Amino acid sequence: MSANRLYFIDAVRAFAILMMLQGHFIDTLMDVSYRDPNDIAYSTWEYFRGITAPTFFTISGLIFSYLLIKAKHKGTEKIRMRKGLLRGLMLIAIGYSLRIPLFEWLTGVFRPYFLVVDVLQCIGLSLIMVVLVYKATFKKTLIFSILMLLFGVTIFITEPLYRFLELPNVPLVFSNYLSKANGSIFNIIPWFGYVAFGAFIATLFYKYLERPKFKLAIVSGFFVVGIILIMLSSDILTSLSYITDFKLLLDAANYNYLFTRLGNVLVIFAIFYLFENYIKQPVILKIGQKTLSIYVIHFIIIYGSYTGLGLNRFIGRTLVPWQAIIGAILFLLTVCFIAFYYVKTNEFIYSKITKLIDKVKRYTN
Repeated sequence: MSANRLYFIDAVRAFAILMMLQGHFIDTLMDVSYRDPNDIAYSTWEYFRGITAPTFFTISGLIFSYLLIKAKHKGTEKIRMRKGLLRGLMLIAIGYSLRIPLFEWLTGVFRPYFLVVDVLQCIGLSLIMVVLVYKATFKKTLIFSILMLLFGVTIFITEPLYRFLELPNVPLVFSNYLSKANGSIFNIIPWFGYVAFGAFIATLFYKYLERPKFKLAIVSGFFVVGIILIMLSSDILTSLSYITDFKLLLDAANYNYLFTRLGNVLVIFAIFYLFENYIKQPVILKIGQKTLSIYVIHFIIIYGSYTGLGLNRFIGRTLVPWQAIIGAILFLLTVCFIAFYYVKTNEFIYSKITKLIDKVKRYTN
């Protein structure tokens, strides 16, 4: 194993995808009568489930940007940028394809719900935006770092301005990336904010990773900043609002889930990086490297992509808690088994698409 590789990144990705799987399984299939916010077990599960998406978006921004910046040092940044654009487009395409109701389309029924934006489209567009920003900064790491930090802070602070955004006169294929009015689960704002913060963190790893005390410094920084964001970010925003007489800061403080969740993510990063030597087990790293395959498989099984025949239809919200817990464990094992032994790696898929594009270019030139 390479000494310079950041194994904790794959471990965090594995944690995030497994949390997403169990969260979707339990949320989709557990009887609603057991969803009591006053129950400590349910409220704890719900809280940690809320950390999953911010973790996934932040770690995606971190790993993608880190590899992009490292490519400059190797002289392969053009290849990495091209690969990033291709990966972004592929994620967007897969995201839409998972919601294609084949049977409805075959009968001539077309509903706009197919155009809702979910995790894959949002991450795909975010990766494309990271590449464009990196290119716009002339590949200067410092400028890229500052811009990403500013993007993240600005997107989070201005959340009250677009919280209930509706764009009735904009085509759905575009408005769904900015508005939840038509059923989109994830919008590019605020979620690109987490990707931007991940990209900023990536620049710190790139610049200081070889320093002797970097690990101690970054772990301590993750813990301290994370705890401050969790415990004090609302108070800080409120104080800044009074000092500057800027009401938007107060509005952000009164519904401050974005900075709080970012604090949770940083604490998770600190824990995983601190114990990196203990968690870089082959199975954990393999899960982290197969996140796309795992996501697609779980989506098909639970929601019945393409056929409409998923667990949500056959079981529905009928499980009692112990059934949901056991079912979630079996579901995780099944999905990972299929991803490990019956699905090619993400890298294999990207390489095949790249070769196909190259062939098309040769024939059209």
